[in-house]
Amino acid sequence: MKTLIGGAVGAALGLIGLGFWWKEFLTVLGGTIPAVLLLGGGLAIYLGFDEMKDTWKKDEPVAAAVTADELEKYKSEITDLKKELEGLKADKKPE
Repeated sequence: MKTLIGGAVGAALGLIGLGFWWKEFLTVLGGTIPAVLLLGGGLAIYLGFDEMKDTWKKDEPVAAAVTADELEKYKSEITDLKKELEGLKADKKPE
């Protein structure tokens, strides 16, 4: 309830103050609007450029992380591990 009364008093004082200082209010508003537009436009340019950079990165081909030699090494290691696993399975079979 206190907040409601405080808000109503503040709004009434603000309305009365606008009546007394209307010309000064318009001067401040006239100086604030260009600054806000300038900052908002700069932010939009920055975000647009950042988004454009992201699309450029998507278009670039991804470099191979593994060389052909490493790939062959891993393939032979997998083959050896499969053989070892089959050997272990054969040893565990009940007779």
